[in-house]
Amino acid sequence: MLNSLPNILTMSRIAMIPAMVGAFYLDFPVANWVAFGVFAAAGITDFFDGMLARSWNQQSALGRFLDPVADKLLIAAAILMLVAFKHIQGLHVLAAVVILCRELLVSGLREFLAEVRVSLPVSRLAKWKTTVQMLALGFLLVDTATPALIPSPLIGTIGLWLAAVLTLVTGFDYLRAGLRHMRAESPATVPAPSVGAGAPGS
Repeated sequence: MLNSLPNILTMSRIAMIPAMVGAFYLDFPVANWVAFGVFAAAGITDFFDGMLARSWNQQSALGRFLDPVADKLLIAAAILMLVAFKHIQGLHVLAAVVILCRELLVSGLREFLAEVRVSLPVSRLAKWKTTVQMLALGFLLVDTATPALIPSPLIGTIGLWLAAVLTLVTGFDYLRAGLRHMRAESPATVPAPSVGAGAPGS
């Protein structure tokens, strides 16, 4: 299924990450707009790969694996670069850390649940979280390159904190679901055999 269009779009999203990172090293304001453009293009592929896979009945195990990985790599790269170039700084770094930790938590849960053949569907609230998160990162990428009438840093920072709150809520929901399956998978306690059990003549 590597040659299916949905999977090609997903892999292109991963390929865009180095381009977005490299854009940070260009001169202002070109750096901001190029980084934003690459990030926005990657976000568009995220919308179309899932839609096309469902409408064309081209859903595959590879696609189900690559899609969340591509999303998390893109978001993590954007956040790390925004912090490194001080688009996110001070107390606002805490919101970024919360988002990154949640992504790692959910990835670990999905890996565990995949081993026991249990799926972890994306909730409606998690989809809203992703939308708010992508918009916030987009505004932070543009930063002060926008006209003065558009306070992109402020909008992005507010969105980042809102995404962090939604991240905590959805992360707790996923953790609770994961722990429920973990308890179900725990081996039952086997009572120790009584003394002399199994001996000849017992």
